[in-house]
Amino acid sequence: MRPWPGTPYPLGATYDGVGTNFALFSEVAERVELCLFDAEGKETRYALEEVDGFVHHGYLLNVGPGQRYGFRVHGPYDPKRGLRCNPNKLLIDPYAKAVSHGVKWDESLFGYQFDNPDERNDDDSAGHVPYSLVANPFFDWGNDRQPKRPYNETVIYEAHVKGMTVHHPFVPEALRGTYAGLAHPAVVEHLQKLGVTAVELLPVHQFVTDHGLDGKGLTNYWGYNTIGYFAPHDSYSAMPGEGGQVQEFKGMVKALHEAGIEVILDVVYNHTAEGNHLGPTLSMRGIDNEAYYRLVEGEPEYYMDYTGTGNSLNVRNPHTLQLIMDSLRYWVTEMHVDGFRFDLASALAREFYDVDRLSTFFDLVQQDPIVSQVKLIAEPWDVGPGGYQVGNFPPLWTEWNGQFRDTVRDFWRGEPSTLGEFASRITGSSDLYQDDGRRPFASINFVTAHDGFTLRDLVSYNEKHNEANGEDGRDGADDNRSWNCGAEGPTEDEKILDLRARQRRNLIATLLLSQGVPMILHGDELGRTQQGNNNAYCQDNELSWVDWSQLEHNRELFEFTSAVVDLRHQHPVFRRRRFFAGRPIRRGDELRDIAWFTPAGDEMTDQDWEAGFGRSIMVFLNGTAIPDLDARGERVVDDSFLLCFNAHDDDITMTVPDGEYGDEWAIVLDSATGEVFHRSVGGVLVGGVAGDQLATPRTIPGHGELVVGGRSLTVLLRTKEHYG
Repeated sequence: MRPWPGTPYPLGATYDGVGTNFALFSEVAERVELCLFDAEGKETRYALEEVDGFVHHGYLLNVGPGQRYGFRVHGPYDPKRGLRCNPNKLLIDPYAKAVSHGVKWDESLFGYQFDNPDERNDDDSAGHVPYSLVANPFFDWGNDRQPKRPYNETVIYEAHVKGMTVHHPFVPEALRGTYAGLAHPAVVEHLQKLGVTAVELLPVHQFVTDHGLDGKGLTNYWGYNTIGYFAPHDSYSAMPGEGGQVQEFKGMVKALHEAGIEVILDVVYNHTAEGNHLGPTLSMRGIDNEAYYRLVEGEPEYYMDYTGTGNSLNVRNPHTLQLIMDSLRYWVTEMHVDGFRFDLASALAREFYDVDRLSTFFDLVQQDPIVSQVKLIAEPWDVGPGGYQVGNFPPLWTEWNGQFRDTVRDFWRGEPSTLGEFASRITGSSDLYQDDGRRPFASINFVTAHDGFTLRDLVSYNEKHNEANGEDGRDGADDNRSWNCGAEGPTEDEKILDLRARQRRNLIATLLLSQGVPMILHGDELGRTQQGNNNAYCQDNELSWVDWSQLEHNRELFEFTSAVVDLRHQHPVFRRRRFFAGRPIRRGDELRDIAWFTPAGDEMTDQDWEAGFGRSIMVFLNGTAIPDLDARGERVVDDSFLLCFNAHDDDITMTVPDGEYGDEWAIVLDSATGEVFHRSVGGVLVGGVAGDQLATPRTIPGHGELVVGGRSLTVLLRTKEHYG
């Protein structure tokens, strides 16, 4: 039977309840065949004879959800000219809403013969390449509402769908490691107790384990190897069937939204799983290689590589840009996600050779009425020349602040000459963002992320231990800014263990009480370890999965983290919408919005800031001088705090500023002991160590002395103001 003409838009396979419209862009194609497959793999081909604007399209009646399909593209094959069409290669639809399974590696997937790369390979790849699937677009969202929480009220939790739940004891075994597992009440309750407001999921777009890893018996665990920008990864579904992952993903989003938690996706629009000129032909390479990929000028056989993975998407081509924008809109409108974190985002700014923050991609995002309204987070670097662009993204964007990570790590491990840098980072990095008209929340602050050491490993290892990756230690960063506290790896030395616990609390408290948006790595609140592996991208096993048994062993750490998150939520002074001015906001304000002090209680001078070995400092945050308005347009007023940082080995006696700043202070956080106090419903300060309720916190008079333990942080709350 011949397909009906159908329509050229939308691209991909679109089911309308009666049949399915298929549309594929290819400017280079001479002819396109739609291939349908039954359950036994029998193939039926249909020529898509209608072509409008280089979109080949047709409509098939009675073809619906679950139907397996792919495309075969007839056209020129001349790799030296960048042309790689070969109808013997079944191709994944770039717009497929679901994909059936992973790649079954075979020589037929490649356009050349292994023993002679210059010879064309015409073996049929059907049965080895994943099938595209017609997806069911209908879903009962009920009363689903996206939380739309402001950036400054956001606490992000970076998580891996499988690793988060595959070992969770209260998640039914059939649901572990899946979207449904992440939506299970036991997991949602944990996130709520912790106080996070958004989960940032490592890639969930359909991805591929590359040939090299597969040959070693490893997998691409993190998922930064995308082959389908519209399809939720099928192996994360408890009911993949023939497209069930779409419904399950939507159910996960709906459940998290009901708990007030946003869903942010880590997306990889900078490259695909097809790799370099020796990579497989799975999708876009065989559809229109020149349009979709950035080729080397003068040598179009080869690919430009700004990502270290073999290729880069061609953001100079309008159809590639359309693919990216259509994908982003789809995940917002149809899948109800709340934002995106863009992997190696600098690559998307390379419209020409250099990174250009005013490139077409950013213009498209800026004017798009849907994409511009969700959270947009850039990983502001790639591996190309000039790729490190922290602080240089357009005003609509927020950024992973790698300088915050490095500075905070250096400060707490006792590196010299970090005081001024440290002060800038914990107050929102105005030096990076203020000149662009951005706010403190442009800085996504983190100390640990999926790429690198976990929090526990950061204070337990000086060197990476990546032996399990099989790359002889060549992979992973060498400069980790870590400190093992006196012993490499596991130890039974109680002093070292106590110091490590204190350092974890220091890092967590600094992260959560800094201006900007904090991001916690999944499992850090439980003491998760990767045994010193700082590049577990290929470790789909116990090494990288969250071990939930650690919750009981590290209950104090979880309680501490949750309490500091709560302290942040309670007090707007820790999550201001505007940068500190260093002066009174309005006439009549007696005190500036922020002030810095030496341990002696004297205001910092230029000479103090330049001291190469300064490791201790106090900062006053004035809660009565917040230049923010609440939802009703009323001035935000909060308590005032004094944060006392001591990165020295020994205890230091600090002098609290005189009565001008406050007549009495209460110790509401002490990282040396793990104490955290917060206000109960009745306004009484309650808290303690690991949930033990203490009647009242310790108090210090104005201009009194306070002993701050070695390598610790103490936070004081002003309980009595000075009235002169």
